[in-house]
Amino acid sequence: MEQTNKQNYQELATKREKKRPIIKNCFRAFLVGGTICLIGQCISFFYMYFFDFTEETVGDPTTATLIFITMILTGLGVYDKIAQFSGAGSAVPVTGFGNAVISAAIDHRSEGFVQGVGGNMFKLAGSVILFGVFSAFVIALIKTLLINFGVIG
Repeated sequence: MEQTNKQNYQELATKREKKRPIIKNCFRAFLVGGTICLIGQCISFFYMYFFDFTEETVGDPTTATLIFITMILTGLGVYDKIAQFSGAGSAVPVTGFGNAVISAAIDHRSEGFVQGVGGNMFKLAGSVILFGVFSAFVIALIKTLLINFGVIG
């Protein structure tokens, strides 16, 4: 009896489920993600032209600038609208990281600066930093082994 109720519910839920416009969502994600990358490239060119950075050294200030812009837009409520429109297009680039950090800070600001903002804004950032550092270590270890065994030069 319970199995048929679950089955009936699944059939009803499937019939009433709103169909997702997958192609439209992919296009929006591509458009916004590509625009974010274009802005990042423009920032890189700006730093290389006006501040004498090279292609090798321009990555860090460009990333920091994109995160800073994202945090400002999140604080003003603009980035949330961009994220609703684009979905993963705004979450996958580094701007998604900046949005996640500042959103947590905004959500918990009523708890004070130390326990609210400081304690909660790095919950997500901590795991991202941890796994980023660990991944970099593993990749460096693999590269070192490949170099030592003469597989790559």
